[in-house]
Amino acid sequence: IAIGSTAGHRGYAYVSAYVAAKHAVIGLVKSLALETARSGVTVNAVSPGYADTDMVASGLDAIVAKTGVSREQALTDMVKANPQGRLIAPDEIAQAVLYLCGPASGSVTGQSLTINGGEF
Repeated sequence: IAIGSTAGHRGYAYVSAYVAAKHAVIGLVKSLALETARSGVTVNAVSPGYADTDMVASGLDAIVAKTGVSREQALTDMVKANPQGRLIAPDEIAQAVLYLCGPASGSVTGQSLTINGGEF
């Protein structure tokens, strides 16, 4: 199970290298899933949206530095991307990983499970 990002499915401003890397993760998952399909090994990605993590906190700091908006405004703008109006909880991401590790997902392979509150 690879950890992708919604950035593997669309572009985001100011983080083009990150977006390119996460697109590569999705491509790798799809290719490896084809290569291992008959072996019973599944290959998938979990692709979270903006989550309540240190990485997102650092991203907020970068937005503030680059744009001059307040941290509070940057967070408000970030949360607006999620129709649920919140950051994703790390436990929600972990639960998606656990699902993909379990027997209920035996026929799920080559997929990217987006955990993004309906962002897209």
